[in-house]
Amino acid sequence: MTTTVRRYPRRWARIAGAGAATLAVLAASACSAADTTTSAAPAAPIANLSTGDLSRGADNFYTSDQVTMQPVTFKNQYRMDVTGNLFVPKNLAPGTRAAAMVVGHPMGAVKEQSANLYATKMAEQGFVTLALDLAFWGGSAGEPRNAVAPDLYTETFNAGVDYLRTQDTVDPERIGALGICGSGSFVISAAKIDPRIKAVATVSMYDMGAANRNGLGHSVTPEQRQAILARAAAQRDVEFRGGPTEHTSGTVHELTADSTPIEREFYDFYRTQRGAFTPEGTTSELTTHPTLSSNAKFMNFYPFNDIETISPRPMLFITGENAHSREFSEEAYRLAGDRKELVIVPGAGHVDLYDRTELIPFDKLTDFFTQNLH
Repeated sequence: MTTTVRRYPRRWARIAGAGAATLAVLAASACSAADTTTSAAPAAPIANLSTGDLSRGADNFYTSDQVTMQPVTFKNQYRMDVTGNLFVPKNLAPGTRAAAMVVGHPMGAVKEQSANLYATKMAEQGFVTLALDLAFWGGSAGEPRNAVAPDLYTETFNAGVDYLRTQDTVDPERIGALGICGSGSFVISAAKIDPRIKAVATVSMYDMGAANRNGLGHSVTPEQRQAILARAAAQRDVEFRGGPTEHTSGTVHELTADSTPIEREFYDFYRTQRGAFTPEGTTSELTTHPTLSSNAKFMNFYPFNDIETISPRPMLFITGENAHSREFSEEAYRLAGDRKELVIVPGAGHVDLYDRTELIPFDKLTDFFTQNLH
């Protein structure tokens, strides 16, 4: 039984190589027989934006000559298209079936933000990896765009497992899940109902339910919560009558003297060359912003309920020492069953672990999945 908490020394964090938390409370299966396998140019920084803070190895758009990347499209259980990028190690011997994992992006982001980086790095270590777009985001299906649907977000990961289990390069009994930011809560939700997920890791996790119900540090009052629900309900009336869709929260598009430290932290990733990405068919004004009328659905999302039932499958929670989201990883660790581990990365904030390759403990993730997908 493993129930350890590790705080790695700073020298350990200097390792080689290399999403939007939707702060609404602060501002508010079947595989397709014909997968899309066309090649695509790697995502790249947007030229007309400020550079952003690229210290400590920030490398969101990292690519590797050690792996192949293939865009794929397949169906979830509800016959909706799910898009992803499949990463396969080039040195995988013919006939080999490797351990694999689905990788989820931060809430409000897309696979090109953080998920591709993690998927590429883990593929370099010999895993077949699948970075996914959540339903209603990026290339995955769902209307209206940017809608909040926790059950369908969970289904995205279950469908990713469906897909991986059909691949000749994948051992169907050695599949794990890795979620960054909000996807950390979605992979937990997926693992609770899918025993095919053999190991779960989260990084900078947000419990999107608790974040919306309670706010950071339980700062939202019952009266504020009711006001949020009332506003969402009123917007449903507007949209039902044909009125315009309204969006909420997400990352600010301009900084002012009054911008909070958390707003500045997200801005530096999502609104600069460091991590900005606008999916085809949308606009930069809508990136990271969920629809107002649907965001209230997070109030009914309780990913940590029954988290102990994932045991004896192992769980790893990674968070930054200075992360504003640290409370969620610590709470999940407290509630989880046996075979759990909490890793606190010294000097790291929440967004630092999206892309700062000198801070992200890729070797710890490699060890965890190597040991537990055997």
